[in-house]
Amino acid sequence: MAVITFLFWAAVTLAAAMALSWGFRKLAATATRGEMSRALRDAPLTASFGMMVILIYLIVAIFAPLLAPYPERMVVGSQFQPWTAEHWLGTDALGRDMLSRMIYGTRNTVGIAFATTALAFLIGSVLGLLAATVGGWLDQGLSRLVDVFMAIPSLIFALLLLTIFGTSILTLILVIAVIDSTRVFRLARAVSEGVVVMDFIEAARLRGERLPYLITREILPNVTAPLVAEFGLRFCFVFLAISALSFLGLGIQPPTADWGSMVRENATLITFGDITPLLPAGAIALLTVAVNFVVDWQLYRASGLKE
Repeated sequence: MAVITFLFWAAVTLAAAMALSWGFRKLAATATRGEMSRALRDAPLTASFGMMVILIYLIVAIFAPLLAPYPERMVVGSQFQPWTAEHWLGTDALGRDMLSRMIYGTRNTVGIAFATTALAFLIGSVLGLLAATVGGWLDQGLSRLVDVFMAIPSLIFALLLLTIFGTSILTLILVIAVIDSTRVFRLARAVSEGVVVMDFIEAARLRGERLPYLITREILPNVTAPLVAEFGLRFCFVFLAISALSFLGLGIQPPTADWGSMVRENATLITFGDITPLLPAGAIALLTVAVNFVVDWQLYRASGLKE
C-alpha cells in the first residue's frame, strides 16, 4: 500500500512539474523577442523546469528579508517544535524558525557558491588562455603546478586548508575558488589549444596584434560555449562542496543560515521520523538538477545538432 501511495504522489508531482514547466516556457517565450524567444519556444521541458527553478531560487535569495516570517537568527520558540500554522516547518535545535532559515539559506548558500565559481573561473580561464597562447615555459610551469594541485583529493585539500587558515566566509571562497580553478584551467587550456593553431590566429600574429587582443578578440569568442557550459557544471560542484564542508563544520559557520549546516544541526530528528532535516538536502539536490538541465540544453544548442 505504501508503495502504491508513493508512486501515486510521484506521478502527481511529475505531472505538476511538467505542467508548470510548459506554462513557464510559454510565458518566457511570449515575454522575450527575437532569437531568445525562438530558443525558449524550442527548449525542452527539462530546460524549462531548470530555468523556472533557478528563477524561483533567485527571487527567494533577493527578497529573503521580505519573504521570511522571522529574522535569520531570532530564537522564536522552544527547540524542535513540530510543524504548526505559526512555524510551518517547525523550529531547529535552538528554537529558530526553520522556514526562515531555509529562505535565508538560499541567499547565503547560493550566493557564496556563485561568487566562488565566478572567482574560480576568473583565475582558471585567464591562466588557461595565457598558457595556451604563450606556450613554452609558462605553459609547462602552470600545467605542472595544476597537476600537483589536482593530485590531491579536493575535499581533503579543502579541509586541510580551512583547518590551517580558518573558516571565515572570505577564506572559504578563496580556498574553494583556488582548488576549483585548476579544473577550469585544464578545460580553458585544452579548448584554447585547438584555436591557437588556426590560420586566423597566425594571421593576427603576423599583423602584429598583441597578446590581450589575441586572447579577448580572437580566442575567447571561439571557446565561450564550452566555458559557459563548464560554469554551470562547476557551480554545481562548488555548491555541493560548500554544503559538504558546512555539514562537516568547516564551511559557512553558525549562526549564518546554510543548508549544509542545517542538515547537520537537525539530523537527530530523522530518528524520530521527522523529515525536516531532509528539506535543506532536497533544496540542494533540486538546484543541482535544475542547473544540470539548463547546462545540458546549452550544450545541445552549442553543438549545432538538430532534431
